[in-house]
Amino acid sequence: MLSAGLGFLAALVLIFLRVPIAIALAVVGFTGYAMLNDVAPAFSVMGLTAMGSTMSYNLAVVPLFILMGNLVAGAGISQELYRAAQVYVGHRRGGLGIATILSCGGFAAVCGSSVATAVTMGRVAIPSMRSYGYADSLSTATVAAGGTLGILIPPSIIMVIYGITTETHIGKLFAAGIVPGLIGIAGYAAAVNWVARRHPDRAPRADTATRAERLDALKNVWAVCALFALVLGGIYGGFFTATEASGIGACGALAFALMRRTPLRELVEIMRVSAETTAVLFALIIGASIFSEFVNLTGAHQGILSVVRDGALSPVMVMVVICLIYVLLGCVLDSLAMMLLTLPMFFPIVVGLGFDPIWFGILVVMLVEIGLITPPIGMNLFVLKSILPDVRLMTIIRGVVPFIAVDILRILLIALIPALTLFLPGLFFGSG
Repeated sequence: MLSAGLGFLAALVLIFLRVPIAIALAVVGFTGYAMLNDVAPAFSVMGLTAMGSTMSYNLAVVPLFILMGNLVAGAGISQELYRAAQVYVGHRRGGLGIATILSCGGFAAVCGSSVATAVTMGRVAIPSMRSYGYADSLSTATVAAGGTLGILIPPSIIMVIYGITTETHIGKLFAAGIVPGLIGIAGYAAAVNWVARRHPDRAPRADTATRAERLDALKNVWAVCALFALVLGGIYGGFFTATEASGIGACGALAFALMRRTPLRELVEIMRVSAETTAVLFALIIGASIFSEFVNLTGAHQGILSVVRDGALSPVMVMVVICLIYVLLGCVLDSLAMMLLTLPMFFPIVVGLGFDPIWFGILVVMLVEIGLITPPIGMNLFVLKSILPDVRLMTIIRGVVPFIAVDILRILLIALIPALTLFLPGLFFGSG
């Protein structure tokens, strides 16, 4: 256990020193394995891990879902989604904020990336909210919080990474994320409404749309709704696997982009960005796998399980401690680093205590979500600051407080009622 603890500390120090996460995890994992075993076995583990990660059929889902999201974003669907939400709820109290949450949820469903959702919807929604007199604290916080839905509402890249890292059924994870995602949308909308009721000057009402405008707005989003239904409906209906769905989704997104007459130069740039993102994620997966081999060699999780089973801590208290660790790490680490650093230790403990890996996966993703909007490192806070340099960071931070409170309540709800997470996976895939 001491070796594993020192390994975690070393990895954290390297990450704080701005060493790339993949390199930090790989270096610590290789060094620790070599010290506990020998240099030659450490090199063998590193080579086999790299080969196994890059040759895995299941990992094909990563670049294909990334490509699908980038193609949909490049085709300009974000404007249509926001317009559709705006004409239906924009005239209500806090309506434009609620429209932003709804459009973030819709965009996240086909994008799968929180940062991409925050950047795209920030550029689309914030100018409109500003034109209607919305306070910067509310408009920026709404986009920052709404962007976190990108890693929960399927298809989600971080769920794919969790599924691959822990060998958990990706289709079941996608199904398990739907209800918590809908609860998240409802909670964020309630937070916007709460702010609007307390401070009406921060969220003036927009104009009421005509019936013709509402019908016209719906006509512009049918294709992306069809793509979303095809990808997830095919997985849940048992017509194809998540990997096959990612290929179908990428092809559908390409057809959608061509239908929108996306310029060739922009398509080439989308391919380049998708390849670059894929390379970074594969490097992270390889680094995390090497680190996981080191942690497994230490047997630390077996030691912790023995302590728990001997009666020192109850399984519920262990889960509480794990959740608190995630919340604290979320204040200083980005979401992927936090997940890849902790899963090698926490996942075997959670499964060994009898908790469902699907339920734990959704819990981890929601805890990671909070990290995206939690100071001082919250990624989405800095994303909004980068695209709105005239807005002070403290303004954004003050605005996200109600959204963080809603997220904490949602985590408690999902933790106390696992059926909210496990009902749909059981319905679509059976209890096995």
